Amino acid sequence: MKSYLIKNANIVNENKVFKGDVLIEGNYIKEISTEISVTSNVEVIDAEGKYLIPGMIDDQVHFREPGLTHKANIATESKAAIAGGITSFIEMPNTVPQATTQKLLEDKFKTASKTSYANYSFMFGGTNDNLDELLKTNPRNVAGIKLFLGSSTGNMLVDNEEVLEKIFSSTDMLISVHCEDEATIRKNTEVYKAKYGDDIPLKYHPVIRSEEACYLSSSRAIELAKKTGARLHVFHLSTAKETHLFRNDIPLEEKKITAEVCVHHLWFTDKDYDTKGTHIKWNPAVKSQKDKDGLWKALLDDRIDVIATDHAPHTLEEKDNVYMKAPSGGPLVQHAIPAILEKVKEGVLSIEKAVEKMCHNPAKLFKVENRGFIKEGYFADLVLIDTDDSWTVTKENILYKCGWSPFENVAFSSKITHTFVNGNLMFANGVFDENTKGKRLEFKI
Repeated sequence: MKSYLIKNANIVNENKVFKGDVLIEGNYIKEISTEISVTSNVEVIDAEGKYLIPGMIDDQVHFREPGLTHKANIATESKAAIAGGITSFIEMPNTVPQATTQKLLEDKFKTASKTSYANYSFMFGGTNDNLDELLKTNPRNVAGIKLFLGSSTGNMLVDNEEVLEKIFSSTDMLISVHCEDEATIRKNTEVYKAKYGDDIPLKYHPVIRSEEACYLSSSRAIELAKKTGARLHVFHLSTAKETHLFRNDIPLEEKKITAEVCVHHLWFTDKDYDTKGTHIKWNPAVKSQKDKDGLWKALLDDRIDVIATDHAPHTLEEKDNVYMKAPSGGPLVQHAIPAILEKVKEGVLSIEKAVEKMCHNPAKLFKVENRGFIKEGYFADLVLIDTDDSWTVTKENILYKCGWSPFENVAFSSKITHTFVNGNLMFANGVFDENTKGKRLEFKI
């Protein structure tokens, strides 16, 4: 492997920004200093004026492999992630077949070992009837358990209260949950379907998948976690009301109940349905400006711990449908960091806080081994960013297999120029190293 010396970077790490050099040898960060001497066998990258951050750890993606590869696959989406500064991802179990047995889970790991450009882990999917399989999950090399407490495909909706309590009581692993109350959503859907048929106006999506549906489910999950002592992580908060269920008076390392927010809930509001339509149809739904403001407030005061993408691509043919036929979800990994950096430019949050929520906290929360920070001895998962190089998202520069983005025609003022994964320069000014693959994440227990 080549050694690299990144010189004169504005290094962002652990709530500080300082100018310095970083030496990469093999897979690891060898040295961090204000001045490192150049030797003949090292490739030097002058990072003057650029920011160096740890690679983002995206704790929630859907890369659609196996079974849904007409939408995306691990190779295409991990490549887009690398271009977007995401060096590690945790993928969800609702593929076809679903990762609800140990064998099916390991099949996904085998595929990723051959095709993923980023580092990877996968969650085991809980159902109403697979507790025995769930309990075989190895916490050393699997990120956690995923439960859908709102609607999902196939058998992945866990709606048996007795089973749910048994799962919460039986494992020490982190349990991540999608929280929307299915009965509330069905009732609301029936009302609007009776009025509009399948072509329900998109503005009613956050009314159907309402604040009430989210809060009912989140509060129940938290109540159960408190009762059983389970380690609970609530995915993609979308309402201001839910944020008050979470604490900010203790350090993240001491929290047993944590929360995530996704980029689209921090960027869009229900006003955007008029122009974006089904392209911003997500579950949970993008909601009001008041909800968006509440999510930002909770992120900044540390009730919300992590920023993620919930990257979930569908083809344009699938998305460009009437409400009841258009699937929920959209692609985000290539554009998440640039979008958050726009908010840094606007003064909404600091770059230190952005790095904390995208890089440090996922590593802490999932106990990812030796990643998520710029530290000597850690894996060299590093991203260089030019915060004064504007570009516009167009179909020509989108890397997702589905070929579209909810950010199309948005001008970003920051560009990712280099991405290192395990010390390998995987992406440099638009050029990829397609010969090197990422590693399976490991977790401290």
